[in-house]
Amino acid sequence: MQLKQTATVSLFPILMVNFIGAMGFSIVLPFMAAIVLKFGGNALVYGTLGATYSFFQLIGSPVLGKWSDNMGRKKILLLCQAGTFFGWIIFLAGIIQPNHFIKLSGFLISVPLILIFAGRSLDGITGGNISVANAYLADITPKAERKKNFGRMAATANLGLIFGPLIAGALGATGLGYKLPVMAAAFISLVAMVVIFYGLKELNPRPGKSDAPVASQNIAPGLANPGRSTLISTLKLPYVSFFMLLYFLIFLAFNFFYVAFPVYVAGDLHWTVLQMGIFFSVLSGMLVVVQGPILSWLAKKVSSAILVIGGAVLLSAGFAFFRYPGVPMIYTGAVFFSAGNGVMWPSFMALLSNTGNADTQGVIQGFAGSAGSLASITGLITGGLLYHSMGANLFLFATIFMLLIAVVSVRLIRIEKLIS
Repeated sequence: MQLKQTATVSLFPILMVNFIGAMGFSIVLPFMAAIVLKFGGNALVYGTLGATYSFFQLIGSPVLGKWSDNMGRKKILLLCQAGTFFGWIIFLAGIIQPNHFIKLSGFLISVPLILIFAGRSLDGITGGNISVANAYLADITPKAERKKNFGRMAATANLGLIFGPLIAGALGATGLGYKLPVMAAAFISLVAMVVIFYGLKELNPRPGKSDAPVASQNIAPGLANPGRSTLISTLKLPYVSFFMLLYFLIFLAFNFFYVAFPVYVAGDLHWTVLQMGIFFSVLSGMLVVVQGPILSWLAKKVSSAILVIGGAVLLSAGFAFFRYPGVPMIYTGAVFFSAGNGVMWPSFMALLSNTGNADTQGVIQGFAGSAGSLASITGLITGGLLYHSMGANLFLFATIFMLLIAVVSVRLIRIEKLIS
């Protein structure tokens, strides 16, 4: 990749791809738990469904990241979106099936759930789009601008998370029920492919080569040629192993929330799809505000490391409020959650992007995505089991866990001074 491209490549196409992808994903978010419950599942099955996506993403993300270093980001983003499209088609085939069972190894298994799991598996194995998009953003952004631009990236994703649940609520209220929102998710994946094909510039037209200067202190043996990259050599890059650990812990805490909250409000509090859609839209709207103007202002005054630590403390407060069933308490938790997540995650991603260069961004982001996937597998399954035994007290557990992450993150203060 040539550095002179960095100043001329527009952010808009990659931000648009991020927005469209988040909107497509979030269309099914409000009623995914309801679908699982409808076909005979429970909190553990719901958690396992999320973990299935993450398991296959764990396998696919580093491979796709490495391919994007070698073959270019645009081609791999197209591959990812194609996988998402066909994944939703299989998912749709599952929910239009009558709920009948087959016997497998002595167990009765729901056919619709088999197809739903298959659809999520395909989407997962090609689910490196977030990592590749992050690598693309790092490619076109100078280090000094990365905190702000990763904030924009997160804000556009949350804009998608506003519209997705609202669309879900409107479409889910029709006679087609859950089918129409899933059709919409598949169509949105096609739109994303069109935007990638026509909107994105390919930044690595000569596979395996780069005109960017390589800082020797940032390259571990085996990474000078991305085609020979391995997990071990990636972890030898300065500070990458610590960032991978922190990435894992943060995702683990988030997934305790993501498995517990939908089942909690749908099963215990009996929220409707519309109520869940409104909640996630409001939550995402607050995240857009925080990750847009508020983070842009804070980025000029506060270091990324401090924002990560402070964000973790705010998130812990948000989890604490979710433990209480009243609507005012849950929405208060949403305020703390959006404030914490809004300042912490873009700041963390900006710091992570500073650990590598143009030749290694895809590999680093890919393995970071795998760390997140591993955390999702662990968190979703463990969270389902813990919620079954602890109920809403799981949010208290997540509160303590996020405070521990804040303590671990203190090391970032020193690291930031060395890599910025």
